[in-house]
Amino acid sequence: MRRTAQRRTAAGFIALLALLLPTALPAMASPPSGDDVIVLDGAKSAEGIAAGKETTFYAGELMTGDIFRGDIREGKAKRFIDAPEGRMAVGMKADVRNDLLFVAGGSKGKAYVYNTETGDAVKEYDLAPGFINDVTLTPDGAWFTNSAAPELYFIPVSREGKLGKADDVETLKVGGEAGEPLQPNQFGFNGIAAAEDDDVLIVAHTQNQALYAVDRDTGESSRIKGPDLKFVDGILVKGDTVWAVQNMANKISRLELCDDLSSFTVEDVITSKHFDIPTTVARFGDTLAAVNAQFMRPASPHEVVLVPAWD
Repeated sequence: MRRTAQRRTAAGFIALLALLLPTALPAMASPPSGDDVIVLDGAKSAEGIAAGKETTFYAGELMTGDIFRGDIREGKAKRFIDAPEGRMAVGMKADVRNDLLFVAGGSKGKAYVYNTETGDAVKEYDLAPGFINDVTLTPDGAWFTNSAAPELYFIPVSREGKLGKADDVETLKVGGEAGEPLQPNQFGFNGIAAAEDDDVLIVAHTQNQALYAVDRDTGESSRIKGPDLKFVDGILVKGDTVWAVQNMANKISRLELCDDLSSFTVEDVITSKHFDIPTTVARFGDTLAAVNAQFMRPASPHEVVLVPAWD
C-alpha cells in the first residue's frame, strides 16, 4: 500500500519537473555498462549522494526517502534504509565520525537524520514549507537549503554527534541578490557547501545560474563572478576547488575560486556517456561519484556514475 501511494506521488512530481525543464533536452545517455556505473537496484527515483567511510557511499531514492548503501570499489549497492512512510530523500551528507546521515526532505519541508551503522531513523526536524534541497556539514552543525525561499536552516550538532532540539533550529534570511524573489515555478537555492574554514557558505542558485557566498552570521550574499552555470544543482567544495553539477547539461564543471571568493574560473568540464541528468556528487580521492536522477525516465534503472575528479 505504501509503495503504491508513493509511486503515484512520484508520477506527479516527475510531471511537475517536466513542466519546469526545457523542451530542448540533451541527448540521452548511453545504456550503462562497465565498472564506471553502479546500479541502485530497485530504485524508481534518485537524487542525492554522500560519501561515507573509506569507499562507502549513500544514495537516496527521491520519492520514497529510502537510502541505498554501496561501495565504489566493489561496484555494488543495495537498499539499506527503508524510510518511514511519507518521506523524501534529496541532498545528503554523512558525518562519518558520529555515524550519522543528514538528509534533506524535499517538499516535506523537513530534515531527517539516520544512524549509518544500524539504519535507524534518529531524528526528524520541521524546517519550513517549500523544497528542502541540500545539506552541508560544519564542525558545529548542518545547514540546509530551501529552493522555494531565500533562507538557510541550521541544526546544531556537537562534535560528539549530539543533535540539537527542535527549538534549536535557526533560520537565516539571505539578503542581497541571492535573496531576491523567484520567478514562478523556478528553483532558487540548490546545492550548498562550506568554505573559508566554514565561515562562509557557498550556495548554488539554479534560477540565477550562479554561485553565491553567504555570510553565515548575517545572511548577506555576494555573487561569485564567473560564467553562467546553467542547470547548476549540487556542489562540492575542497579548498579553492568547486565541482558544480549541471544536471540537464549532463556535466560537472570543475571551478577554481579566487582567494577572496569574489570570482571563479572554469578549469575543466567533466562528462560521461553514462550521465543521465546527474544531480549531486561525492568525492573519493581522485574519483567522483555522481547520481543520475533521470527525471524524464523515472521507471528506468538509476545509477551512480564514477568519473575522474581531475582532468
